[in-house]
Amino acid sequence: MNIREMGKQGLKSSRIGLGCMGMSDFYGERNDVESIKVIHEALEKGITLLDTADMYGIGDNEELVGKAIKAKRNKVVLATKFAIVRQKGETARNINCSPEYVKQACEASLKRLNTDNIDLYYMHRKDPKVEIEETVGAMAELVKEGKVRYLGLSEVNAQTLRRAHAVHPITALQTEYSLWTRDVEGEILDTCRELGIALVAYSPLGRGFLTGALTSKDDLAGGDYRHFNPRFAEENFQTNMAMVEEMRIYAKNLGHIPAQIAIAWVLAKGDDIFPIPGTKRLKYLNDNIKAADIKLTKEQVEKLENIIDTKKVKGLRYPAEFMNTVDL
Repeated sequence: MNIREMGKQGLKSSRIGLGCMGMSDFYGERNDVESIKVIHEALEKGITLLDTADMYGIGDNEELVGKAIKAKRNKVVLATKFAIVRQKGETARNINCSPEYVKQACEASLKRLNTDNIDLYYMHRKDPKVEIEETVGAMAELVKEGKVRYLGLSEVNAQTLRRAHAVHPITALQTEYSLWTRDVEGEILDTCRELGIALVAYSPLGRGFLTGALTSKDDLAGGDYRHFNPRFAEENFQTNMAMVEEMRIYAKNLGHIPAQIAIAWVLAKGDDIFPIPGTKRLKYLNDNIKAADIKLTKEQVEKLENIIDTKKVKGLRYPAEFMNTVDL
């Protein structure tokens, strides 16, 4: 696995990371034993970047990752996040980025992850009640204390990114980025490149839609949160699936599966972009890793962008009530 500099502050990471969220939350049944095997296999295959957050499983995912890397910490670029506050048994979510909460959340994450430092610490969402300078100022203190090595933000706009970077260098911006979600292209990505900030692309497989493995909503488990995602809604599903089917045929002609082509497209968009496809199954992990060896031509990239035309994608990328927490 190719190791590249992430940002301009010295952090280095594998070209592809592993998103661990679905191992504990949102995507149906959990299997911690297999999930730990997936993490171990990822590390053996050269993936170094593991991505989690304190809200995934309401702390459970950090504990899982901490358990998996206990004897392998020196192999891992460990990334986690704070800001989204959930309570067990409740569906409500709040955003808290106060300086006091930043430090409280970090201490809790360190304990769950069973480590004395976090390599990359993200603000998961911006708190509209707190100025970004206050939040990043508190995060910068964690760096001085040695509890955090590098700072990141998630789902913020270009102006917020600039203001944050003026307080303390930001190493990475994490946002959704895939063939059918390209909102970051333009001002935000241009700002990242101007400031030397890496882009970490979550959901590069469109929450599984771009794998071509789904044929209807009936393929989703009962507890799968995609039942509530607009792009998976009955009125949007078939329109979106028609584009994915065309992509599947194109990928087959190239000698690959759709998931690999979808990840390869993200990789082709720049050496400063690091996709973190999530999976809790060994087969899918190994399929995803092979995408690193695919080099798409400019013509192939353009062809894929024509097949998955963002103007034709039906549905918001999040339910409406969550869309107001992004691009702040």
